[in-house]
Amino acid sequence: MGYTTLWKRLSPTQLNLAIQTFSLISIFFEGYDQGVMGGVNASPRYVTEVGIGLPDGTVTDEVHQGGIVSVYYVGCIFGCFAGGWLADRIGRINGLFIGAVLSLIGGVLQAATQSSDFMIVARVVTGLGTGALTGITPVLVSETSTASHRGGFLGYVFIANYLGIAVAYWIYFGMSFLDNGNSDVQWRFLLAFQCFPAILLVLGIKLLPDSPRYLASVGRLDDAREVLEHVRGTHDATAVEMEFQEIAAVAKSSQKSSPIQFAQILAGQGGKPGHLGRRAWLCMLLQIMGSWTGITAVTAYAPVLLSAAGYDRLTQNGLTGGLSTVGIVGTIISAQIVDRLGRRKCLMGGSFALFVVNLVAACVYEGARAHPERSSSFAPAAVTMLFLFNICYAATWGTVAFLIPTEIWSSDMRAQGNGFGITGWAIGVGWTVLVNPIMFRHLENRTYFLFAGLNLLWIPIVYLFYPETANRSLESIDVLFSTDSPFHWAMERAYRQHGDILADMDSSDGPAKKSESEPHGIEESVHNERV
Repeated sequence: MGYTTLWKRLSPTQLNLAIQTFSLISIFFEGYDQGVMGGVNASPRYVTEVGIGLPDGTVTDEVHQGGIVSVYYVGCIFGCFAGGWLADRIGRINGLFIGAVLSLIGGVLQAATQSSDFMIVARVVTGLGTGALTGITPVLVSETSTASHRGGFLGYVFIANYLGIAVAYWIYFGMSFLDNGNSDVQWRFLLAFQCFPAILLVLGIKLLPDSPRYLASVGRLDDAREVLEHVRGTHDATAVEMEFQEIAAVAKSSQKSSPIQFAQILAGQGGKPGHLGRRAWLCMLLQIMGSWTGITAVTAYAPVLLSAAGYDRLTQNGLTGGLSTVGIVGTIISAQIVDRLGRRKCLMGGSFALFVVNLVAACVYEGARAHPERSSSFAPAAVTMLFLFNICYAATWGTVAFLIPTEIWSSDMRAQGNGFGITGWAIGVGWTVLVNPIMFRHLENRTYFLFAGLNLLWIPIVYLFYPETANRSLESIDVLFSTDSPFHWAMERAYRQHGDILADMDSSDGPAKKSESEPHGIEESVHNERV
């Protein structure tokens, strides 16, 4: 048995654990690289190395600083599309392997930075790898999970995102005691550490099987059945067989898209039925909205916010690490509620909670500005709001914004289609990271009023245009986009009429027929569970 087939020796529980583990490592890399620049930007030796400030660490060129941080997300945009295109052709596992190699190269280059230009190139290379990893990993998790646990499984995987951010900050906190933070080792080690998870991915990702839905989309139905049986186990062979029949039926009509088709999809001319343009814009807008909840300000500029609250540098560093760590708690909450409450309720409820938190935070900071002599009494309330923000965001938007884009595309272009979501994430985060320093310099604490208003705006947008995908098979979700209406109630009506894929194909004399050997009642039981 070869290296790439060792997964066949694993039990279903062990195989699912292996998929979750390597998915965690992949998302950990993304979280670490997202959080590491907060500590790097605060290192005086780095500030002078790339020419953005003074020897004491004071940044004098905020635009240059924001540009170095945000150019990473340009790489992510290209990486997610290129990685998704490859993953839809050569497989999810091969796509992840290529992404891990690029991430490793980018991490090495960042740690060896000698100038601003050097760092920019290194950040772009890292972005290419991270974009591929972030775009493909949620797809692999979605395609190997059951409909009733898909959101929860992805929620647990995204614990690694906050764990990565937390580790980045805690390493920075520990390294800040080295030569009082005035050491090249501090920021270079921070950047080099990301190579560790990349190495684990390069060495181990090939141990996993590809997703059954990808295998079916390229005509490898026997392999798809084998992987599905290994992932699901044999305790409910009837349900597994029904799921396979649904996957196979939809795969028969699949066709690969071309790179040029991305631009066509955005223009509403994807060349395939199912309103691909609407799906693309929903994915992009969802991630942009998530970025403008205020999360990037809290993540990347927490030390600045805590400084405004009146805390000294040591306390700032400790609290920043705590802010990142508490996101793990929020993600655990998300894993418990995202399948129970559904995607729409999580997004709308999360937006309202973030509206309240931002509003209170803005008022607290406003009070500290108006009464500087009492700023120390306002500080605990300000910090509490930052912690509540991270929990609320992680419990709702932090998972769901990455989950929906993996669910609303057909298997033959799911990884590639998810690229629209990652593009929205890269645009949103890159944009906010670039303008946050300018916003806080001019608006100061009033920036939170802006975030509060935006969160309130997201609620009707989600209500009107985003469908519910929880507890529905990936194949049946495609039906939601069979209607010309963009509103969620019309999509629900279409699902009620045509959500049973096999029954609908049978009634229209479609390509998939129920096997004569299938016991009666299978379709009804699985359909009831799905709906």
